[in-house]
Amino acid sequence: MPLIGYARVSTDEQNLGLQMDALSNKGCDRIFTDTGISGAQFSRPGLKKALQTLRKGDILVVWRLDRLGRSMTELVKLLERLGKRQVKFMSLCEHVDTTSSGGMLIFHMMAALAEFERSLISERTRAGMAAARARGVRIGRKPSLTLEQRQRIREQATVKKEYLCTIAQEYNVHPRTIRRIIAQSE
Repeated sequence: MPLIGYARVSTDEQNLGLQMDALSNKGCDRIFTDTGISGAQFSRPGLKKALQTLRKGDILVVWRLDRLGRSMTELVKLLERLGKRQVKFMSLCEHVDTTSSGGMLIFHMMAALAEFERSLISERTRAGMAAARARGVRIGRKPSLTLEQRQRIREQATVKKEYLCTIAQEYNVHPRTIRRIIAQSE
């Protein structure tokens, strides 16, 4: 059975060496890579090429499960698509090998734990942002217009009855921004 390897690092500063060595030592016939692309994205050029290369009876091999992806839902969908094509999957570090039913069970457990970890990170992030807001810290990007500019816009729109598009062009913003500023004063 041909082994097709896939390796990924999230940033350009990281090195593929460890993964490449492990995949080569396992006997991968070909290895596809992605550099500087998050595991949250499933549209990656190297992964796409690897998936296109896989044929019936092949095995897709990764060094670690998170190198393939971070979303349990997407990982499971990907493995189901591979299974329909009669392509197997192997993760070296977690000893996941879908050529057996036990390997499939291990994969589903590992994927569930990975998704659980991501949701914990997300919860902590939201809690941190809520705490910052409670302390009065402004979250988000800086307003594109100053308080004085917003006051002038309200005057131009309500008192002088200037057109929203004209005002938006003057301040180099979208007319929706002008509408929001006017609505905030009401």
